[in-house]
Amino acid sequence: MKRPPLKTIVAVAVLASIGLATWLFWPRGGAAGLTGYVEGETLYFAAPASGAVTALNVERGQRVAAGTVLFAVDAGTAQAQGEQARAAAQAAGERAQDALKGQRPQELAVFQAQRASAKAQLDQAEAEFRRVQTLAAKGIYAPARLDQARASVGVARAQYQETLRRLDVAELGAREDQAQAAAAEAERARAGVTEADVRTRQLSPAAPVAGRVEDVFYRPGEWAVANTPVVALLPDDRVKLRFFVPQSEVTRYRPGGRVRFSCDGCRGGEARIAYVSPRPEFTPPVIYSRGNRERLVFLVEATPERPGELAPGQPVEIARLGDAE
Repeated sequence: MKRPPLKTIVAVAVLASIGLATWLFWPRGGAAGLTGYVEGETLYFAAPASGAVTALNVERGQRVAAGTVLFAVDAGTAQAQGEQARAAAQAAGERAQDALKGQRPQELAVFQAQRASAKAQLDQAEAEFRRVQTLAAKGIYAPARLDQARASVGVARAQYQETLRRLDVAELGAREDQAQAAAAEAERARAGVTEADVRTRQLSPAAPVAGRVEDVFYRPGEWAVANTPVVALLPDDRVKLRFFVPQSEVTRYRPGGRVRFSCDGCRGGEARIAYVSPRPEFTPPVIYSRGNRERLVFLVEATPERPGELAPGQPVEIARLGDAE
C-alpha cells in the first residue's frame, strides 16, 4: 500500500491541532457556569498561660453556637492572683477613705486635752498679770515684774493658739494631694482586679460566633503550652465562595450583587458578592474546571446564604450573570 506524502500528513496534523486548540480555547458563551470552590478562614483558640486542660466541651466536626465555652485550662493560679488583687484593692480603697477623714477620736481627745491645759495656763497668766499690774500701780512691784507678767501672758496665749491649730488640723483629712494619691492607688488596684478577672476568663475561651469545630489538638489532662491552639473553629461568617470571572464579563459583577451557585451534595442557593479583585490574573494551572475557559480572569468572592452547609475545598459552579443582569 502506498503511503501518503509527508506534506499531507503534516497538513492533517496542523489542521487537527488548530481544531483542538479552537475547541479548548474558544469562548463557550453564557451557557456554561463559572467554576470555583469554598474557602474558609479558621480561628485558632488558645490560652494565654500554660496549664493542664481541665475540660473539653466540643468535638471535631461539631457545630457550636455563639458563646459556647470551647475548653478550659487550669485556672488555679489565675484565681489566686485574682483573690490577691481583690484584697489589695480593698486595702487601697480603705486607705483612700481614711485619707478623707480626720484623726481617730482617741487622737482628737489628746489634742483637746492639750487645748484645755493651754487655756488654763493662759487664764492663770492673765490673772497673774492683772494682780501684778494692780500691785505695780501701788508701787509694791517694780515695773520689771510687770513686764515679766506681761511676757508670760504672751507665751501662754501663743501656746493656746498652737493647740487650737493642731486640733483644727487633726479634725481635717489628709492634704488634697495625699487624698488624690490614695484615690489613684485605689483605682489602680481595682484595675488590677479587672485584669485578673480577664486573665481567668481567657483560660476558658468561648466561640465568638456560630461555626463548626475543625480540629481539637489537646484532650483533658494534657498540658497545653501558652498561646498554643487547643481548638480550631471555622466560623460561619468566614465561609465564602471563590470563583474566577473572565475579563470580558467582570463588569457584570459588583460588590453587593447576587449570584446563584450549585454543588454536589448541597442544596445550592444564592451568594452575595463581597469582593471583586481589581487586578487580573492568569487561570491557575490547577482549578476545579470543566474545561479551559478564557485564560485572563478576575477573582470574585461571595458570601453564601447557608455557609454552615458548605465545606472548605468543596467545588462549586456559579451561574453566569447575563447582560441584562
